[in-house]
Amino acid sequence: MSESFDGDWLARREPFDAAARSSGLALRFARALPAGPRLLDLGAGTGSLFRWLAPRIGRAQHWMLLDADPQLLARALRDTARWAERRGYAAGLSDGVLEIVTQGGRWTVATVVADLARPGALPLADMDGVVCSALLDLASERWLEVLAGRLTVPLLACMNVDGRDAFLPRHAADHVVAAGFRRDQAREKGLGRALGPQAPMALRRIFAARGFGVMSAASDWRIQRAAIEMLADMVNGHAAAALPWQIARQAAIEDWRRMRMRQALGGALAIRIGHRDTLLLPKGGT
Repeated sequence: MSESFDGDWLARREPFDAAARSSGLALRFARALPAGPRLLDLGAGTGSLFRWLAPRIGRAQHWMLLDADPQLLARALRDTARWAERRGYAAGLSDGVLEIVTQGGRWTVATVVADLARPGALPLADMDGVVCSALLDLASERWLEVLAGRLTVPLLACMNVDGRDAFLPRHAADHVVAAGFRRDQAREKGLGRALGPQAPMALRRIFAARGFGVMSAASDWRIQRAAIEMLADMVNGHAAAALPWQIARQAAIEDWRRMRMRQALGGALAIRIGHRDTLLLPKGGT
């Protein structure tokens, strides 16, 4: 996978992800798992999905965090150990495996460095469930079809963009930036031509055709006026992504960026970034 992510950026987005993810779908996913489930987290990054989902599963569980970046995985173990200790859990790292002892049971977290580009080679054997966050909108339809053809266990796919973005108040150049940003979302990112905001609908169609039950829920980021750092990330990120696809509108995009930054710093900007969580249950799932 050619797309890479900065650990500090993942840390900044973690609380927004946590506030947005669907607890209802997470609980349905947990109920579909056996006792002591073995879970594979695809594109795990710094482990934020584990930290959100493990307490909702509650009981003993065993996780494998998979990512192409070994530095992110090392940070995942460190950050998760500190997170566990803040919650009052006993946590210890030995031979690359983090063990967390909770009242509900023992949690283990291991890591594996692997490229996601070949879904046919993902280590799905012996897993009871698969999870991912902010991943499948980076993948192509063909990538999802291969995954669907191999998967026989529940999949919880969180935080896939769906295009329902809004910067408030409105600006005359919003449509220019949005058009360029959508084109950037659909470029090749190492998993084939990315689906971008088409991912939630593609997930539903591809997995339903293979007999999976499909449930979904909105999981929007709502970035309020006080979240200046995140607002700035969104403004600069949208402008930078849009510009290569809208070279003729460079001046309009730069004017948009300057105005949006003034609004952010002045407490006058709020942003919604539309996402959906999707739960996919194989035949016989509950």
